[in-house]
Amino acid sequence: MQQVPISVLMPVYNGEKYLEQAIKSVLFQTLKDYEFVIVDDGSIDRSWKIIQKYSCKDKRIVARRSRKNLRTSAALNKGLKIAKGKYVIRMDADDWSYPDRFQKQYEYMELHPEVGVSGGAIEVCNEKLKVINKRTYPQTDKMARRIIFRYSPFAHPATIWRKEKMVKAGAYNDNIPLAQDYDLYFRIGKISKFGNIKDTILKLRTHDDASSITKGKFQEQYTIYARIKAFLEYKYDMTFFDKLYTFAQMVSMVIVPPRVKFWLFNFLRRKK
Repeated sequence: MQQVPISVLMPVYNGEKYLEQAIKSVLFQTLKDYEFVIVDDGSIDRSWKIIQKYSCKDKRIVARRSRKNLRTSAALNKGLKIAKGKYVIRMDADDWSYPDRFQKQYEYMELHPEVGVSGGAIEVCNEKLKVINKRTYPQTDKMARRIIFRYSPFAHPATIWRKEKMVKAGAYNDNIPLAQDYDLYFRIGKISKFGNIKDTILKLRTHDDASSITKGKFQEQYTIYARIKAFLEYKYDMTFFDKLYTFAQMVSMVIVPPRVKFWLFNFLRRKK
């Protein structure tokens, strides 16, 4: 199997509305040497037709389709098994990557062989990709570990992974849906270091609707579960403040309405 520098991994489920925009942002990168693995996770809209349209035009696209929806983790692991890249770049079907994103992330990983996963700054946008705020993430391993029990040290759709380390860590855990990325950060962090570049590399599209807010509620539950698992099973040190923060978050799940928490999280995570 001939290795390529990068495999771009995009799971898709009923993503027809923004899929073409996301695909184009990948195909128009300044770095050209990569494969683009798209896994349709049982979509019932026009997603598969859109994927086929572009896969016929560009030989770098490797398209796979599941007959039924297997959830994000299974779709990611399916794509990971296909991927031939030294590095795996994540991309969601409703986001937009800056044209020089892949080049910057590839160069960073090549210069930092000790790093297993890294990301960069992102712009949080509305559905029309109008910027709402900017999020930055800790650039050093030390700072990333300091905040990992309170905030994710990466924006998952903006990450690049060293595939060898990713596989060694066990890939995505399908038993932790909506926080499978967070759980994998903890596991890969046991065998490699963290890092982020300071550059803005992605526009992340948010959806302020009922389904997104409900999803956020369940995501919070699985996030707390992933933290507890990291402390008890992966043997991460958890400070008193980390424990207090997690307890407060559990209490807030009962007394604070999900819509308020959705707004508050985006407010607190904006660039200061």
